[in-house]
Amino acid sequence: MPSRPAREPATAPAAAVIGVDSSTQSTKAAVVDAVTGRLLAVGRAPHTVTGQGGARESDPEEWWQALRTAVAAALADSGLDPADVIGIAVAGQQHGLVVLDADGGPLRPALLWNDTRSAPQAAALTAALGRETWLDRTGSVPVASMTAAKWMWLREHEPATAAAAAAVRLPHDFLTERLSGAAVTDPGDASGTCWYSPGAQTQDPGSRGYDPGAQTHGPGSRGYDPELLALTGMRAELLSTVAATGATRAGGLTEQAARALGLPAGIPVAAGTGDNMAAAVGLGLGAEGLLDHPVVSLGTSGTVFAATRNRPHSALLAGFAGADGTHLPLGCTLNCTLAVDKVAALLGLDREDAAPGGEAVLLPFLDGERTPDLPAASGLLHGLRHDTTRQQILGAAYEGAVVAVLRALDELPLDAPDAPLRLIGGGARGTMWVETVRRLSGRPLVVPEAAELVALGAAALAAGAATGRDPVALATEWGTGRGRELPAVPRDTATWDRVASVLDRAAPALLAAHP
Repeated sequence: MPSRPAREPATAPAAAVIGVDSSTQSTKAAVVDAVTGRLLAVGRAPHTVTGQGGARESDPEEWWQALRTAVAAALADSGLDPADVIGIAVAGQQHGLVVLDADGGPLRPALLWNDTRSAPQAAALTAALGRETWLDRTGSVPVASMTAAKWMWLREHEPATAAAAAAVRLPHDFLTERLSGAAVTDPGDASGTCWYSPGAQTQDPGSRGYDPGAQTHGPGSRGYDPELLALTGMRAELLSTVAATGATRAGGLTEQAARALGLPAGIPVAAGTGDNMAAAVGLGLGAEGLLDHPVVSLGTSGTVFAATRNRPHSALLAGFAGADGTHLPLGCTLNCTLAVDKVAALLGLDREDAAPGGEAVLLPFLDGERTPDLPAASGLLHGLRHDTTRQQILGAAYEGAVVAVLRALDELPLDAPDAPLRLIGGGARGTMWVETVRRLSGRPLVVPEAAELVALGAAALAAGAATGRDPVALATEWGTGRGRELPAVPRDTATWDRVASVLDRAAPALLAAHP
């Protein structure tokens, strides 16, 4: 069912854009006034995630159907004439491996970002070149989430499927191609593959002399690294072309897609980007907005990131590119809101019925962990006493999740180290999450009012493709990053030190559990 956001009655916009957030669990489609950024309506449709143990998979065809359903719901709820829509863009969950046949149909379910079966392959890739070489060439050290590691897993475990692949896509690329007919990605999502170097400039598909085959470059330049492709047995022609930015026009909406969505054929389809990059755009982070202002996102995963001109060099960070061409270094944990909700359910508590953990430490690594890189880890409870309450155990789960993501904060190469933290994601709507981040960071917070920042960022990319304007500048004008400001409180260093100590002491044993 569509969600009707709170909004004041207003006249219909002269032009609107659609931003699509295709996440792990669902698709959200936001219809947005292209001039003011006013959110007109949001439609939603669920996804199915399957798999046991370390497996996490979804059917890409379900993403396409969910996009159609969400767009239809949003258009109906907005009351907008579809002829007034001037552009569309997709932001999607990062890293997933989508392998297609010659007709563009999936050969198998997509391997999702949180599928940890590729951990041995990631370790082998790291060993092949060494951490420093990977950091120099891609900005990231391979972990199980990275697309290249998933491709290696597929080659080893399903060689016939890998050999039959006529195209390899990221989740958002797959949907952009369904919309435009063009196999195009952007620097942001490409930088999560471990095939791409976020160095020099790419070509713009809208520019004269554009050559898709020219997107493969050597080490140190921006583009696919041919030696990394060779190392993993990937052919460049199977991958999407990398556009200059996420707002670059990938193509026009095809007749077939237009009929499926009820939109005008030919409207611009932006190259789109990954979900974290789109959230940054929605917050107004980038060259034409805020630089060096960190963000903490609390969702299925926990992330910390910032737009900066400084290229990162840390094994705790993924050296992503931003959708606008800046750097977007990011630290990501696998276990955040869903893991804490699971602990609450096991304890029979509402998620807000929690208290600081006291002596208890709970590392909620229920799906393995990415930061630190402990793919075979499981949850760990330490420091339980006779007087420990259920509420303290739940509070300890919050603390363990928050410390894990905030430990990457100090690694961000920022020129404004005292800037407030911007807190986004589903967890930012929860009092316990907000107060735990506030207490353990000791920094002022900004909690943006907008709830659909990924979809709003995608809408800004769509508007950029339609108008030629910079999407970060547009989002800044729209004010989608404004929100409630909370002053800093004294940092709870005792809890921080206790959780960090347990994590550091437990990590070798958790790593040794790797099969």
